[in-house]
Parts: sequence; structure tokens; C-alpha cells
Amino acid sequence: MAAAAAVIALIAGGTACDTIDNDRIPAVPVNIIFSTVATWDTYGVTGALDSRRFILTRTEREPRNFPYPASSSTGFGGVLLVCDYYGNPVAYDLACPVEQRADVRVAVNKDHVAECPVCHSTYAVFENQGHPLSGIAAERGYGLQVYHVQPGRADYMVVTR
Repeated sequence: MAAAAAVIALIAGGTACDTIDNDRIPAVPVNIIFSTVATWDTYGVTGALDSRRFILTRTEREPRNFPYPASSSTGFGGVLLVCDYYGNPVAYDLACPVEQRADVRVAVNKDHVAECPVCHSTYAVFENQGHPLSGIAAERGYGLQVYHVQPGRADYMVVTR
């Protein structure tokens, strides 16, 4: 009986290490609207490994010329919009889930992974839905917050929480 309990504990412990916590940052609204195909072609991601940052605060606006409607919001640390290896758009919050600060944002590096400038954790953003690859995030199973990217009712494409 003790051996069975030890096996169950080992399996449960092994499974827990394989789970990804991608809900570590504050739940802040996300609403980025690409009203037309032309807007998407100019500001969106249109090819594999393409990426773009969207940040809208009182002091920051990226991309600078993006037509943000009044209802726009870009999450806790901003939004990283990427086009995965298969040509599908995927969005993440830019805030590092280890640091949990809006001003500590991951950036896509030359190796095509997102890296935190503070803890140096890396994340798979072009595959595996923002799962951690290295650093404290990988040790603790902290992934990037994932957002929805889909066609809108009246708009070409919308990014939401």
C-alpha cells in the first residue's frame, strides 16, 4: 500500500512539473482592432516569424501611427503579436511572468524566442503558445499570457483577452 502511494505521489509530482502557469500577470483588458485588411497588412503580422509590439499607455504608443480607437487596450505590459511557423497569428502579453511588472517586457531576439531583459528567461512564441524554454520561467513553469486573435464581427481581425 505504501509503495502504491509513493508511485501516485511520484506521478502527481511529475505531472505538476509539466504544467504551465500562463496566468501570472494581472487581468487587464485587451482590445486591438484591425478594422480592414489594409490595416492588418500595414500593422499586423503577415508571414511566419513576423512579430510586432502594441503598447498604449499615457506615455507610450507603439506602433506610433497605429489607428487605436478609443476602446483600445493593450493588456498589462503591452501585446506581442506574432505569426507562428504555420502562418497563424498568435498574441501574448509582453510582461515577463517571472518579473510581473508592466515595464519589464520580453523582446524577440535573433534566435526567434522572446527573452526577458531582467531574468533572461526565454519563451517559445512562434510555437508552443509561449511556453518557457530557459531560465527561472522554465524552472517554475511560468509561460506568457496568451490572448485571442480572431476575425471580428465587423472588423478584419481583433486581439482580445
